[in-house]
Amino acid sequence: MRKIVVGAFISLDGVMQSPGGPEEDPIGGFRFGGWFAPLVDEKTGEVIGQMLANPFDLLLGRKTYDIFAAHWPYVDKNDPIGPVFDRITKYVATRDAGRKLSWRNSETLGTDVVAALKQLKQSDGPDLLTQGSSDFLKTLFAEGLVDEVNVFIAPLILGKGKRLFGDSGQPGNLKLVSSQVLPSGIIYAKYVPDGEVKTGSFEFETPTAAELERRKNLT
Repeated sequence: MRKIVVGAFISLDGVMQSPGGPEEDPIGGFRFGGWFAPLVDEKTGEVIGQMLANPFDLLLGRKTYDIFAAHWPYVDKNDPIGPVFDRITKYVATRDAGRKLSWRNSETLGTDVVAALKQLKQSDGPDLLTQGSSDFLKTLFAEGLVDEVNVFIAPLILGKGKRLFGDSGQPGNLKLVSSQVLPSGIIYAKYVPDGEVKTGSFEFETPTAAELERRKNLT
């Protein structure tokens, strides 16, 4: 059985838009494109390499696929990432199921993306790693298809922009599997789903009169 593994570079306030360059994804007037690049040092590269160390295929939304297809096939053959991305299978979620994909070893997920993903997860093969693809991630989280979340949390606030969870994340607990604080201030954390959200209370067993009044005045 294959896992769906999310890999995401995010700001402290959850924005993941355009980490790699100013022209990567300026949609919506996003003006901080390339915000992650200045933070990448030798240690960050090493940890990213660890995330990519196990066999995987890529699982991409159409916009991220287009960004990758215009970049990774053209990097130097000695690049540690480009040749790997070029060789493996790229599964692409696109509303245009008949879209022709020029990057080798690429295929669309068809018209029923959720059904295709469920079938892929039951098949033999490497895990399915997402990169970017914020719109596509909404579907993955909403359908409960994500098995692992890897986040590189950068020490900055970006305000507006595409977010990792948006407003459509499926409620649930996460279990921290591992974490590192990198010299740049980036926090790398790996999580796996861990059941339903648990709630508790610090309230008095018998509410005070002031508390009852407060609840009455809630709007």
